[in-house]
Amino acid sequence: MTSFFRMKNVKILHFPLLFLFLHPCFAHADFAPYFYDNGPYIYNGNMALFSLSEDTAVGTTIYCLNGTDPEGQEVRYGLSFDPGSKEYFRVDPKSGNITLVEQLDREKQDSIDVLVSITDERSKVVERVTVFVMDANDEKPEFQNMPTLIDVLETTESGTSIYKVEALDKDTGSGGSVTYFLQNPQSTLFAMDRNSGVLRIKYGEMLDYEKTKTHFVTVIAKDSGGNFNGKEQFLSSSATLTINVIDAQDTPPSFIGTPYFGYVYEISVPGSEIFTVLAKDGDGGNPNRIRYSFEEGDDGVFSINKTSGCITLLTLPIYLKREIFNIKVKATEVSPEGRLVDYGVTTVVIRVVDLNNNPPTFYGENGPQNMFELTMNEHPPEGEILRRLKITVNDSDQGANAKFNLRLIGPGRMLRVVPQTVLNEAQVTILVEDSAAMDYEKHHFLTYKLLAAEIDTPERFSATADIVIHLLDTNDNAPKFSSEYYIARIPENSPGGSNVVSVTATDPDSGPWGDVKYSIYGSGADLFLMQPISGIVYTQPWASLDAEVRSKYNFYVKAEDAEGKYSLAEVFVTVLDLNDHPPAFNDNFVEKTMVIGAPVKIEAVDEDAEVPNNVIEYAIMRAEPDNNIFDIDTDTGEIMLKSYIKSMAIIQNITKHRECTWSLVVQARDRGQPSFSTTAVIKIDVTEATQLSGGPLGSFLMQNRNKPLQILGMLAGLISLMVIVTVIISTATFMRNKKSNRILPHRRVRRRPMTQQPWNFRNPFKVPEAPGEKFRGDEEEPEVIVENVNYNNNMTDFVVRQWPPPPNAPSLPPPPPTYMPGQRQWAVPTGSATVAPKPRKKPNMNRQDTVNLALVSELKMRFEQKRMLKH
Repeated sequence: MTSFFRMKNVKILHFPLLFLFLHPCFAHADFAPYFYDNGPYIYNGNMALFSLSEDTAVGTTIYCLNGTDPEGQEVRYGLSFDPGSKEYFRVDPKSGNITLVEQLDREKQDSIDVLVSITDERSKVVERVTVFVMDANDEKPEFQNMPTLIDVLETTESGTSIYKVEALDKDTGSGGSVTYFLQNPQSTLFAMDRNSGVLRIKYGEMLDYEKTKTHFVTVIAKDSGGNFNGKEQFLSSSATLTINVIDAQDTPPSFIGTPYFGYVYEISVPGSEIFTVLAKDGDGGNPNRIRYSFEEGDDGVFSINKTSGCITLLTLPIYLKREIFNIKVKATEVSPEGRLVDYGVTTVVIRVVDLNNNPPTFYGENGPQNMFELTMNEHPPEGEILRRLKITVNDSDQGANAKFNLRLIGPGRMLRVVPQTVLNEAQVTILVEDSAAMDYEKHHFLTYKLLAAEIDTPERFSATADIVIHLLDTNDNAPKFSSEYYIARIPENSPGGSNVVSVTATDPDSGPWGDVKYSIYGSGADLFLMQPISGIVYTQPWASLDAEVRSKYNFYVKAEDAEGKYSLAEVFVTVLDLNDHPPAFNDNFVEKTMVIGAPVKIEAVDEDAEVPNNVIEYAIMRAEPDNNIFDIDTDTGEIMLKSYIKSMAIIQNITKHRECTWSLVVQARDRGQPSFSTTAVIKIDVTEATQLSGGPLGSFLMQNRNKPLQILGMLAGLISLMVIVTVIISTATFMRNKKSNRILPHRRVRRRPMTQQPWNFRNPFKVPEAPGEKFRGDEEEPEVIVENVNYNNNMTDFVVRQWPPPPNAPSLPPPPPTYMPGQRQWAVPTGSATVAPKPRKKPNMNRQDTVNLALVSELKMRFEQKRMLKH
């Protein structure tokens, strides 16, 4: 739409010419200022032909007033509105810029009258101009007849127009052109003409009151778009049209709450209401009345009320020939004119049922019974039927009301009932399930409850019957001892007939089967007897128990009932040792030789069998001539000098006696109660040890001087070991020489004969010692020279062996030293020693020492001769 400006009044103010004539002094005439008129679409001038879009933002400079004064005076601009009008613009007096100060709305005011002025402070020119407001697309379409509700008959044909929608858009041009749409056209039964707004039923679609009684259609009205704030904008609005479908008589009646089931009970009487059917007209908007009737299946024993649909019984239940009736019921519409219009049919199932008014009942041989008794032996065979129990159970109802379970309630699972599920009536059978549990010794009688309980009835009727079984005892148990073994203790030397132990066995059987007799047998029962009734074990009258002879006995006892069932237990008897033997020395007078540093031992024996009766303690009761130089080990009986005595000199300094012989009274006491003791006199000669040369071998011989068999065993072992080593070496040498006996080129090799070193036999057990501390032998060691040259050319020279001369007889021992009164005789106990070279100084030796050395030398020579012969 094109706007234009129109000048309504143009006023030019002229000063009276009289004023001009009164001021002759003015050099020039005064002309009024004026606006430039630059034409349309020009934004400076006097706002002639100016238009403004309504979407112009507030604060925007929309125009510039422009004018001049002929005299060149400075001009100022002004802008005003009619009284009561809204002032939309404001002007800057100097620059003439006009600013929008209020929001424009073309739909409310499409033109604005403005008074613009220009002045040079002397003359003022005022002009009225009209500013037209241009349209922008800022208004939505508005529905004129929506939302609304319309009624449409369900029989209206498809394609029929049912409503015309109208919407108005206040904008001009394309922004005011409106088209129409449906929000969800695919899911509705309706269609909309987009230009005219006519709503119609889609082709091929029909309204159905029975399916949908009300439809809600949302219509959208949309303009064709227009400019707003420099952009193209489309605006739309929506409204809902509610369509009520008016029902028509086109649907038959329908039954409510199908399927239908009715019941006739055994107590029903003629006229009893069995069931009531209900049907409604399918056209719910304007329903017709319904009339009910039977089509088939009633057999003349039922009737139905035509108006209410109530079905009643016409005869007694006992005359009904069927258990189930399938009756077809017809519901017919009746029009207001009384015509039968449409109908529907359904089936009513009527079942003749029995009332659950009879609980299960138990019967015996003479009628109803709730107590059954039986007497039988204990431990019947498993699976045996208790045939003397005659039990029948019955339920007089019919069908499911006569179905019940049987269950046996009582101790354990000894019995089982068959059958477990009954329909109407059954013979009850009781079977033995656990024979071992039916034990007279545990239960003299058994009490059970036989329970019959209905299964699928609401009432759950039940009945019980008591079953009492009296058990009779049998000899099913053997006597049993209170323990598998018995341990008894009896002191030795107890007189014959002494009680040893009392055993107990019990038999749980009753009567003579529970009487127990005892007996004894076994290899260890010779000294014992047993009372057959009381079970007391005692010793034979002639028996004498001695722990030192035999301290342990074991035998068996037997408990037997009248029928020969028995059990065994083992009895262990320990004869307790009494302290009836005192300790005893082998000899009451013993002579011992003690070397300083080596103890002497005495030993006593106690023939008692057990500790502490045979444990002996030793003590020195008296010593002469002095009591202060000896100690004794209380447990082993070893007598030794006190620890600080290291030599004969110390003994002589302490005792002031030159004799080295003591007499000791030693006591051996056992630890029994009462305690016994024995004494013996020990004569001890104390001497100072003289070590033999030879290191460990000499020490061994010295220590075992009183044990010649042990010395000979040691020497035999050494000789055997050396023989074995010699055999091994000889075998290895022979094998080497045999391998070297090969045919080689003949050549002669002379070799310088090797000087054969003499063979010196060295004692392997010899340990070097100081010459002054060694024993020595009188004979010198022989030298053996063996020459053996073996060449690789298989030529063997002669081997020259020089055998040692036969050994000389040992020299006679020197005469014993002269005995001087006041001095003890010097004696060295027999001991082992090693053979060593001669010491520089020969110690003084008595006859016994000489014999010992001679014996060692002879043994040594024989050993060397055997070694040489083996090589």
